Amino acid sequence: MPLPRTRGTALRHRLAELRGPSVPPKALDARALAALAANPGCDRRALLDGAGVDKTVLAGALGSPSGFGQSQFAFMRGNAFEARVKADGGAELLRLVHERLDPGAEPPVSGAVPDLTAVGPEGRAARTALALREATAVGGWTLLDHPMLALDVAGSPAFLEPDAVVVHPDGSWTVVEIKSFPMLDGSADPAKVGAAARQSAVYVLALEEVAGRLGATPATPTPASASAEPEAEAEAPQGRSAQGGAPVPVVRHRILLVCPKDFSNLPTASAVDIRKQRSVTRRQLARLTRVEDIADALPAGTCFAPDLPAAELTAAVESVPATYAPECLAACELAFHCRERSRADGAVTSLGRSLRAELGGLTTVGDVLAAAHGEAGDPSDPAVAALRRAAELRAEALRDREAREVQDGLPAPMGQEVTRCR
Repeated sequence: MPLPRTRGTALRHRLAELRGPSVPPKALDARALAALAANPGCDRRALLDGAGVDKTVLAGALGSPSGFGQSQFAFMRGNAFEARVKADGGAELLRLVHERLDPGAEPPVSGAVPDLTAVGPEGRAARTALALREATAVGGWTLLDHPMLALDVAGSPAFLEPDAVVVHPDGSWTVVEIKSFPMLDGSADPAKVGAAARQSAVYVLALEEVAGRLGATPATPTPASASAEPEAEAEAPQGRSAQGGAPVPVVRHRILLVCPKDFSNLPTASAVDIRKQRSVTRRQLARLTRVEDIADALPAGTCFAPDLPAAELTAAVESVPATYAPECLAACELAFHCRERSRADGAVTSLGRSLRAELGGLTTVGDVLAAAHGEAGDPSDPAVAALRRAAELRAEALRDREAREVQDGLPAPMGQEVTRCR
């Protein structure tokens, strides 16, 4: 008689059925988690990412190929720059960490670089946790090159691989993010820095889970004096555990962002405070509906295998609710497909989240136009009142324009208007 399935085994089996019996799962990365946390109301993305569905392949099978992703040239350039930063046992990288984040510590004359190889992501995550424990206990500078971290997301584990994690002599941990975009005169593109901060916040959350599994409670960093430079801001020293006096690891709230300096290939770095991104990401991930709850609401036999007929695959995707917003175009492979459906349904979310928030209970473009023209809607509703006032102002402006055109004659041709503007 076969043994009864546990909840975890049943969930993995269910997700494998959704993905397709012969389709291997695609692992989640920090970019996907940052995008997932930015749109927690999208059940479609939560389920597809939780099931390990390759959304790029799925978008192509749906007839809406994705334009999202990194070019091969940028990928190769990033790998070359990362190799230069980590050359000679990470000497330059450790120097930058010491200079920007921990100038009061002993300079890193030489740092340990433990071997993190193991079988499978679970084995690598366990080996990383062991290396962090050993480095924290020994002290000194330690560089973990591409460690593997595990983070629970909507009931399923996600394995993450940051560029590097540095263990300081005081036992604290710092996430290092290496990017190939330039840092010109000490500053970089704010949008790209923000994306790197959100991605690093996911790594920090995963590191905090590692610290929790090691039996350590991260301490709250003590703020530096107001006169201290940002790069010289001191983190709190590690505490001591109640069991055996072992150091309690501190996951620092500032990460090190390493980029090429100006137009060269020389590395430079800046400390980035990610407390805000960490708080937002933690809150959004906690709000995510559990994957099994979404899967239980699907029709029997639902499958997202890309080799299914187009009509059947489209019906399967549409059976999972989606929350599209224009920001999805920069973060999700299914954005083109969801945008087309959102426009066809007349959803106001396709015009932006801020506009959607202003419109309250008016969820479609048809509802908005009907409310503006006085055909529907409660006049006491602030959104309806604002729309009707805007419609009145627009009609008044059009009447004034028509009156001026009648008085002055027909408008000048486009070419003459351009000439007068010049």
